[in-house]
Amino acid sequence: MHTGMLWFDDSQTTLKLKIAKAVDYYHKKYGRRPDLCLVHPNMLKDTQLDEDKITVRAYRPVLPGHIWVGVEDNQ
Repeated sequence: MHTGMLWFDDSQTTLKLKIAKAVDYYHKKYGRRPDLCLVHPNMLKDTQLDEDKITVRAYRPVLPGHIWVGVEDNQ
């Protein structure tokens, strides 16, 4: 993914809910659902995610509290 939407959420809600909010906003804004979500590795600790709708990957350059969602590049 080269282009996506960066979402910031430092609330105390679960990562699953944070991702859901980011995905819903992305869908409303761009008219399509993202299929990839990149988060800082620390955000994935002890987290159970429903990954059948979106792929969630750890990516160190994304700062804690930020969620990068978009469409995965197929090469």
